Amino acid sequence: MEKYNPKKVEKKWQREWEKLEIFKASDKSKKPKFYVLVEFPYPSGEGLHVGHCRSYIGLDILARKKRMQGFNVLFPMGWDAFGLPTENYAIKTGIHPAIATRKNTSNFKRQQKNLGFSFDWSREINTTDPSYYKWTQWIFIQLFKKGLAYKAKMSINWCPSCKIGLANEEVIDEKCERCGKRVTRKEKEQWLLKITKYADRLIQDLDKVDYPERIKISQKEWIGRSEGTEIKFPIPVFTTRADTLFGCTYLVLAPEHPLIEKLKRKISNYKQVKDYIEKSKKKVEKERIAEDEKKTGIELKGVKATNPVNNRKIPIFIADYVLMHYGTGAIMAVPAHDQRDFDFAKRYNLPIIEVIKPKDFKYDPSKQAYEGEGTLINSGRFTGMKSEQAKERIAEWLGRNSSAKKTIHYKLRDWIFSRQRYWGEPIPMIKCEKCGWQPVLEQDLPIKLPKVKNYKPTEKGESPLAKAETWIKVACPECGGAARRETDVMPNWAGSNWYYLRYCDPINDKKLADPKKLKHWMPVDWYNGGMEHVTLHLLYSRFIYKFLWDIKAVPKSIGSEPYKKRTSHGMILGQGGIKMSKSKGNVISPEKIVKEHGADTMRVYEMFMGPFEQMIPWDTKGVKGVRRFLEKIW
Repeated sequence: MEKYNPKKVEKKWQREWEKLEIFKASDKSKKPKFYVLVEFPYPSGEGLHVGHCRSYIGLDILARKKRMQGFNVLFPMGWDAFGLPTENYAIKTGIHPAIATRKNTSNFKRQQKNLGFSFDWSREINTTDPSYYKWTQWIFIQLFKKGLAYKAKMSINWCPSCKIGLANEEVIDEKCERCGKRVTRKEKEQWLLKITKYADRLIQDLDKVDYPERIKISQKEWIGRSEGTEIKFPIPVFTTRADTLFGCTYLVLAPEHPLIEKLKRKISNYKQVKDYIEKSKKKVEKERIAEDEKKTGIELKGVKATNPVNNRKIPIFIADYVLMHYGTGAIMAVPAHDQRDFDFAKRYNLPIIEVIKPKDFKYDPSKQAYEGEGTLINSGRFTGMKSEQAKERIAEWLGRNSSAKKTIHYKLRDWIFSRQRYWGEPIPMIKCEKCGWQPVLEQDLPIKLPKVKNYKPTEKGESPLAKAETWIKVACPECGGAARRETDVMPNWAGSNWYYLRYCDPINDKKLADPKKLKHWMPVDWYNGGMEHVTLHLLYSRFIYKFLWDIKAVPKSIGSEPYKKRTSHGMILGQGGIKMSKSKGNVISPEKIVKEHGADTMRVYEMFMGPFEQMIPWDTKGVKGVRRFLEKIW
């Protein structure tokens, strides 16, 4: 009998599959449909890694099983190809990002085919293809027309070395991911999307989908819906603990709070306050709110707040651990019942008043804060009440004289949607001195990236597109007067917001996708991707889908959620449980495994190495064991 030769066997059947197009999905089949989706990769220069393969192998098995069960299966693949590494490569080498992208996607595709995945390659998409990003730009224009895209001055992460704005995920340990230099903060006009308008629906509709509980919890915590009370001191303050109000002994404002500028003539130590504000601007958000970071602040001398429950005058501080974008940008500090407030009060010798007595244990309020609920003490007419009841009663009492109102706040912020870079979708907006911001006419889409001499941002931190003067100068689509294009580009999440829709109709140049084809394939039946994307891509794409559903760009009959089921595979670690990285020299190449042992060995090993959703270390002995097992089967 012929010895097991995976190269020969696998190549033979891969050629047969391709020739017979057996993985091609039909839009007109009478079979029940099943849409299997894996997160499409960013095609880096390093090529495919074993972590990618775990997701692809698992869902490939599912797709094959469903085909055998009589389903018309859609299992597509494409490329999320706009991204910072390609731009960095262009800056270093001068090679156009499109050329590097073509090379990288070609390599990825070759590697995927060698592993024998049953993708329908007739539906391949690429986010950097103008015929694709035409519709990414079209979506932005619809958002603008509905008032969900707007431009505002924002404090952003700023790398003074690269002269570029950074997203939070591009800041690692307060340093720029690109160059390793310390990141500061800078005020800059940015485009934002009003994802906050969809906050409640994004929470509520999680009840309609089959997601693991940890994913639902992650999204709910990221959105951070808090029901509470806004109380006037008379500075408005948001709290979820109105029951602790009698223990409030000072207020703290965010350094960016607009009231500071208004009160500057009354603040006797304004110079020191201004110095503190300038220092806080240099800190990134993670640093400001870090648990182990020593809390600093400065009192606004000459001004006081008034606690509305007892009319007591209390000092006002500013401190960088308070953030302007959450709540009202001001907090009421109750040191007896909040550990952060307690530590701050001890540092600045501020009063600590106990107002909640715990039920089952004693504690010393001079040594630590008690953050739980209990019975009110030292709280005037509310003394003796339970916390839950007191929250309502105190809010109602203050509400009678307009000192408080029930309100809801979210941790979720509007999504910063512009980047001062080259390699991204041009934002299809034009600025006219007379008409203001105007969207590009839809018949002029796509707005293609112009050629530039270099890919570095300008000295002022503007996009490299700001140097393309002939491209920038255009006529206003509203009045015909002289106008200028937006030079910022979209973030790398823009193209992945809706790619699962385009797979249903990948070459349509008249619509984002044909409604009949969307009705046939959507929603996605099973979507798998990394846990790291749960509060970024997964949340963003749910938001954009809901918007497209609202404006009937996708049929209402599909439903309000794009994915029926979501799973997440665990990360594959290096041997010994250490994270794989080039610097540690422990990266496992799937290509090497396929060359030495065959694609089936790789596939079987990754499925049998441990529970699909758990992190697991790579074990070379296990790979060899699987190869021996397959030889026995042969």
